[in-house]
Amino acid sequence: MSEDQDWRLQAQLDVGDTHNAATRLIGRLRGPNVVEEVQAAVPHDVVITHDGKLLFAYAASEPALKAARSAIEEVLRADGVQASIRVSHWDRELDAWRQTDPPPTAAEERLQDAAEHDAEAIETRTLVASSGKAIRAEFEQSMLIWAHEVGVQCKIIEHPHLLTTQVGFTVTGPKYKIDEFAQGLKAEGRATTRTETAVMLSPL
Repeated sequence: MSEDQDWRLQAQLDVGDTHNAATRLIGRLRGPNVVEEVQAAVPHDVVITHDGKLLFAYAASEPALKAARSAIEEVLRADGVQASIRVSHWDRELDAWRQTDPPPTAAEERLQDAAEHDAEAIETRTLVASSGKAIRAEFEQSMLIWAHEVGVQCKIIEHPHLLTTQVGFTVTGPKYKIDEFAQGLKAEGRATTRTETAVMLSPL
């Protein structure tokens, strides 16, 4: 989730040929033939995508998303397409979308509260990654810094091999924060693997 796309509109299109309908809508919103007032209403930093019968718009602010919503609804009306629209805001603490419009029903609130309670439950998990010996120390330091930034406790377990080292991280904290740490571990692992391969294959 990009830091500059905190607001999301999700429109479920009530059409038969959903893929082509969504493509046409995006084309009209972004293409050169869209009516001038609709084109002007859609901020250039709003990202519009689709997945089957779902049309998405992402924006950095609520006003920008409202402008995009007005433009999208204009095109939907012109095309005679009905849609169910939901607006959500990104909750950075829980790493999840929170629906704001329409307001969640009582049942949806209960499900959301249960999901938040589950996400905040404290647990301990051991995650394992492989690192080349030459960059192991840098890799471990990067993950310790990331653990501190995420807000989890992290202990390192080393399993040496001939050319690489399996590094285990025993992580304790809220479930959703451990998930965030795990995502960072995968990304760092891929980055360090590419770096190590480049060093090993270098003619220098």
